[in-house]
Amino acid sequence: MPSDATSAHQQQPRSLARSEAVARAAAIRVSDYEIALDLDRGGTHFGSTVTAHFAVHASPEDLWFDLHATEVHEATLNGIPLDLASWDGRRLPLPAKALIADSANTLTVTATMAYRRDGSGLHRSVDPADGEAYLYQQSFLDAAPSVFGCFDQPDLKARFSLRVRTPHQWVVIGNGAATQQGPGQWELATTPPISTYLVSVCAGPYVAVRAEHDGIPLGLFARASQRAELDRWSEQLFGVTRAGLDAYHELFGIRYPFGDYNQVFVPDFNALAMENPGCVTLRDSFLFRGAATTDDIQRRARTVTHEMAHMWFGDLVTMTWWDDLWLNESFAEYLAHRVLTESPATSQAHAWVDFGIVRKPWGYAAERAPSTHPVSGAPAALAVDALANFDGISYAKGAASIRQLIEFVGDEAFLAGVRNYLQDKAFNNGTCAEFLGAIEAASGRDLTAWADAWLFTADRDTLAVIAGERDSVPQLLVTPPTAYPAARPHVVDVGVYTAGEGQLHQQVCRVVATPGRTPLADLTLPDRDRVVLPNSTDLTWAAVDLDDESLRALPNLLGQITDPLARSVAWQTLRDGVARAVIDPRTYLAAFVASWPRETYPTLVAAVADDIVATMGLFLPPAEVPAAHAAIAAAALGVLHGEDASRHTAAARVVARSSADAALLRSWLVNPPECVAGDRDFRWLVVGRLCAAGRFHYHELAAEEAADPSVSGRLAALLARASVPTEPAKQWAFTELTRRDAGYSNHELVELSRGLWRSPDPWLVLPYVRPWLDALRDMTGWVGEDALGKVMRWGFPQVVHGTTLTAVDVELARPDLPDPLRRGFTEWSWPLREAMASRARFHAPHPEPTHAQSHAPERGQARGQAVDNS
Repeated sequence: MPSDATSAHQQQPRSLARSEAVARAAAIRVSDYEIALDLDRGGTHFGSTVTAHFAVHASPEDLWFDLHATEVHEATLNGIPLDLASWDGRRLPLPAKALIADSANTLTVTATMAYRRDGSGLHRSVDPADGEAYLYQQSFLDAAPSVFGCFDQPDLKARFSLRVRTPHQWVVIGNGAATQQGPGQWELATTPPISTYLVSVCAGPYVAVRAEHDGIPLGLFARASQRAELDRWSEQLFGVTRAGLDAYHELFGIRYPFGDYNQVFVPDFNALAMENPGCVTLRDSFLFRGAATTDDIQRRARTVTHEMAHMWFGDLVTMTWWDDLWLNESFAEYLAHRVLTESPATSQAHAWVDFGIVRKPWGYAAERAPSTHPVSGAPAALAVDALANFDGISYAKGAASIRQLIEFVGDEAFLAGVRNYLQDKAFNNGTCAEFLGAIEAASGRDLTAWADAWLFTADRDTLAVIAGERDSVPQLLVTPPTAYPAARPHVVDVGVYTAGEGQLHQQVCRVVATPGRTPLADLTLPDRDRVVLPNSTDLTWAAVDLDDESLRALPNLLGQITDPLARSVAWQTLRDGVARAVIDPRTYLAAFVASWPRETYPTLVAAVADDIVATMGLFLPPAEVPAAHAAIAAAALGVLHGEDASRHTAAARVVARSSADAALLRSWLVNPPECVAGDRDFRWLVVGRLCAAGRFHYHELAAEEAADPSVSGRLAALLARASVPTEPAKQWAFTELTRRDAGYSNHELVELSRGLWRSPDPWLVLPYVRPWLDALRDMTGWVGEDALGKVMRWGFPQVVHGTTLTAVDVELARPDLPDPLRRGFTEWSWPLREAMASRARFHAPHPEPTHAQSHAPERGQARGQAVDNS
């Protein structure tokens, strides 16, 4: 046979089973990898040579090396050539006869790998602004073997040394400090032991800003076309980085352990960021090129601080298997908000407000869906099963559970247990049981019952206040979910807000509540003009049911509540209640019109406005949507014309997303509000709104596209073309989305899918629902699971009609439906089912299909929408 083995499979790699990982970890221990990458072979493939050093402790029946290559040229084990015919395109078997038991083994594999365009593996992107190519490696969750062969599982940690060959003008950033040995020749310092999914290399003509803090070299990197944005934001980013390092050093008593701390802003990133030690990668849109609100800056700071927390929870100590991913994500989520709240350098004393209005609704939505799961121990028989559990439960509910754990054991004992756990497991792996054991040892408390209720049982309790008879003590009623009963103890505050002479009177009572009724002896409940708000300081995780008088009074009183945490809970309660069909969406709208114009906390201003536009489009009957959006736009215009300039940018964005006043929007293309003058992303937002209304023409879009030859402009233009409300345009969008050879990136696929469903006429897009669902099955063969999950999440058909759900149910009934699609179809169709349930309760039946009129982009981004494609 020829000397090169070429994969004939060209299919997505088989996911590692937990049972296989356990057996392999029992058999071997990996010490080192030496990797050489040749990135100067053109734009489609690169060379990869890896030498793995490992010891064999047992006689494994089935030992293999994970290798997702295009071609394998040579493989030797302890100097013995391996039969390349045994490689199946995914796994290279290691014959037992070539292994040396109880001794060091050396495996060397030389292969050719393919660059990817789906945000995983070694992703290659060409910047349309200047034609330069940029690479970054995303090894998460199981993509490392598409860059270099390895034993790919989180509990086989090893040290990594890399040599990289590149075009001469490129620079290289990686986990270890990079040193240029000659033109196009780079070496990266050997890392401490880390997991394979954390290995990262970035290469290209990146530009940099460097600094130092407390002996730690700091670096910020971006594409050359983002030089101005990098310079603009570098000092603020370094400020957050310095504050985070100081805070974590103090909290953990362990210094940052990975040498340099570099942060690289990269295109087409599936997540917001990734915690690669020494080489954190972040979405490039965090380098805001236009107006940036306080909310925008706070969210970026939260992401930077979240990824930094992973250097200890996730990188220094890594979960043994993916069913304990909460040990990574819940802790990073909690720690980021704690650090931002406590550090004077970050100016975010109310970071838990951001958590409540941005992160908790994400988790509450996941809890409402049939796909809800426990914080810890969710089934993950295959590595890919865990991907879907990187959701609001593992992040937000887990963080809320940690807050309740601290109330249960005390902060001092919690921190002592954390420090002991990190010191004991440094550069190794840990489990939930080991972490809980460390907290038990530090606190002297048995956590068995607490963990069973909070960590190992899905869903949430519901809180309600029962007023009782006149002069009787009100009671807090805690009702566990029927499907997942648990005896959760809640440390919770209940607030009462009563209208008075020119001011709002406030009472707050803290109790420890368990299922059943808990007296609220310190509270007095007036009969009228008051709001009773369970969980008023947002300390616990629960649904909230308001009594009738609270629901009646809330729209007018919400804006008068002085505590932003309580206002956050009130807004959460409205949006969650609409989704649960216990609150009429018109009540939510009334609260927005009456109280949002008085809102001053930046994240509440932005998040509530984003949500109200989407919610009204989804839950109201179609005939009421234009008037609702007009009311939203009018409220935002009032804020835009008000004296508080800090809210003007957010208000202008709301108008651009909701207004049907074409004359106003067109005037903004010539003379925009002062707060967004020169903001290209805001301009795309206005253009998109005009296009969605059929008030923009192709030649106008072409001019906008030519004026903005950037990554953001490219995405906005794609979304615009896909949004055109004509049959030819929708057919084009669907064809492009599903055409394997089109070469679109992961972000471009998302924009095509989002745009496909945007239409003032839902009948235009309804025929594409079933073909879209069918097409995703084929896309599993050429789009990575992570990227495809984003297409499902952000591009799921938002046509509220039985036809949509019938098509989904047909797919779910198919026994051969791939598990990632089954999970995605179940989870992302759930909002449509919620909308139909709400309409059945609060509105007369509407047989016509209705299209969700959401114009709010993904958080942190502003993109265009539709255009006439004739």
